[in-house]
Formats: sequence, C-alpha cells, structure tokens
Amino acid sequence: MKKVIYALIFSLVVVSGFVFANRDHQNDTAKKAAPKPLTDAEKKAAREEWEATPPGIMYKIWEASPAGKKVYAAEAKIMKHIRDFTEMEAVVTSLSLPPGSLLGFGVMVSINGEDFILRFDDDPQQLRSLQVSDRIIIKSFGVSHAPKYAYPIISGEYAERDGKVLYKHAPRKDGC
Repeated sequence: MKKVIYALIFSLVVVSGFVFANRDHQNDTAKKAAPKPLTDAEKKAAREEWEATPPGIMYKIWEASPAGKKVYAAEAKIMKHIRDFTEMEAVVTSLSLPPGSLLGFGVMVSINGEDFILRFDDDPQQLRSLQVSDRIIIKSFGVSHAPKYAYPIISGEYAERDGKVLYKHAPRKDGC
C-alpha cells in the first residue's frame, strides 16, 4: 500500500514539474516576441518608404491641396484645447456624418467657425437626443484627419449640454 501511495505522489510531482516547465517556456516566448521600439532613423526610413508608394503619393498630394490645407488649419485652431484636454464649445450642425463615412456614431459640429466631425467610440443613447443648433461642451484627447473627409475628426471623450453630462468615455479595462 505504501508503495502505491509513493508511486502516486512521485507521478504527481513529475507531472506538475512538466506543467510548470511548459508554463515558463510559454512565458519566455511571449517576452521574446515583444518588438523593440523603432529608432527615429528607422521611423523616418519607414515613412519615406511609405511616401514612395501610391497611397503615400496620393496623401502628399492631398496635404498640399487646398482641402488638405483647410483641414490642417482647422486642426491648428483647436490643438491647444486638445493638448490640454480643456473644454470646447461646439454647435451641432448635422446629426449625420458625410456620405460613405465609416467612423461609427458621430455628429457634425462647428467650433470657432470651423466644421468638424465629432465621433464617439461607442453609440451612447444620451447623444441621440441632440438636435441641430444644440450647444454642447466637449473634451478630446485627439484630432485626426483623412483624405477621404473634408473635415478634421475629433475623438469625443466627454460631452455635456446645459450642465448635464451626455457622454463620458469609459476608461480602458486593460489599465492604460
């Protein structure tokens, strides 16, 4: 009977050793798979390589066009608010995005006389109550652009109307 118990304990120790050894091996491969950040020279080389491709050439042409310059000028007007994450007063000009838009839920707004696309990561029901000409206060961490759109794209992080919070972006579950 003792020999059977010892054999079972020994086999349990051997099997658990294999399990822990395999787990450590998987962790090592995950650590090795993480890429190193690119150096500035590598980033510059990759960008120049992309700019030589047909999409890169089309993008450079758009940047130099009047439409591209207009988008960059509008971005420059709100960049301080974006950088500091401060409030911007916006007026809703349209409840729909430009035709063919693939940005998800959003509205068109005017800030300081410039038109912007205000998009949200999810589809908050509270924002469905917005009407054209509503004045809202928004905050954002980022503004982007794309040649497909004639307007800069503001990523909505916070929106309020008449002192009532309509939308507040939920923090990431990953912790960052």
